[in-house]
Amino acid sequence: MRSATRRRFLKAMGGFAILPLPYASQVFAEEQMVLAGPKVPDIAATPLSSKVYCVISPWGFPSAENQGMMSNVTFVTTQKGVVVIDSGASKQIGEMALRQIRKITDAPVVAVINTHYHGDHWLGNHAFVESNPDVPIYAHEKTASAIKTGQGQFWSHLMERATGNATLGTVVTPPNKTVSHGDVLDFGDTKIKVHFYGTAHTPSDISLELVGENIVHVGDVAMDRRIAFMDDGSFRGTFKNYDALEAAVPDALWVPAHGQPGKQVLVRNRELFEGIYQSAERAVKEFAGPNAAKEYALSDPRVQKYAKQTKGFDENIGKYASLAYLEAESASF
Repeated sequence: MRSATRRRFLKAMGGFAILPLPYASQVFAEEQMVLAGPKVPDIAATPLSSKVYCVISPWGFPSAENQGMMSNVTFVTTQKGVVVIDSGASKQIGEMALRQIRKITDAPVVAVINTHYHGDHWLGNHAFVESNPDVPIYAHEKTASAIKTGQGQFWSHLMERATGNATLGTVVTPPNKTVSHGDVLDFGDTKIKVHFYGTAHTPSDISLELVGENIVHVGDVAMDRRIAFMDDGSFRGTFKNYDALEAAVPDALWVPAHGQPGKQVLVRNRELFEGIYQSAERAVKEFAGPNAAKEYALSDPRVQKYAKQTKGFDENIGKYASLAYLEAESASF
């Protein structure tokens, strides 16, 4: 295809790139390089234990500058091979994670686990399936269903638009196995236990306990100094998740999908969220409305404690106060 035709084709795509890559490859074989986004720069994996590593993403919403690299990719080296927890926001990010894995071990990737259906946690599945077509990809059944029935294409297109097409070439690759609360995945010397306590960040968040390691990957149930997207979630459900996780695995190292792992991740998230939600409850009790919920939250000492150190706080506190108000209002009936 000539250069002018190539430009017309990409312009006609309008940044959406809705053709699945395999079809595009068949019809426009010579266009494969044009349709693939650029390589993502390496981020070295940080060891959390002798077998657990985390490729820690810098803060940021998806953009052309960060190429969608906004969510941590965690992996565990086991007797049976490597287990990846949350694969990133694109094929390119998954490939970058694979490069980091190969710096540590030559063992095959034997499983991928997706904590929920937001695209920055599973679009990288494509890279791992391309590397091993038989790799099992685990998720809660609600996550798998959401990806297959709309969330998949929604997040694929969203990432392409937000990153200036840096994620082009990523094919929606849903989970192919489901897990539920209490399930234990056995990888020889390593067992991973699934915790599911209902809606938190989304209706299908799973947390993953490395049995005997005192390490729990919490996905987006909690974040480190980030304010989580809560449009699909529940403040009350989040508190329920924290209570259950802290009871099940006391004094754990909590590994979030955004920010640094640490033992205080749940404590800090709880304090901030309780400040927001209890301010909303006060506004509901006084029939004062969502604007008052935001005003009360901003004056709450717990919220003030974390406001300056929480990335995305200023841009999102109004929406969070409104969501908390709606939930508190509904709970009051």
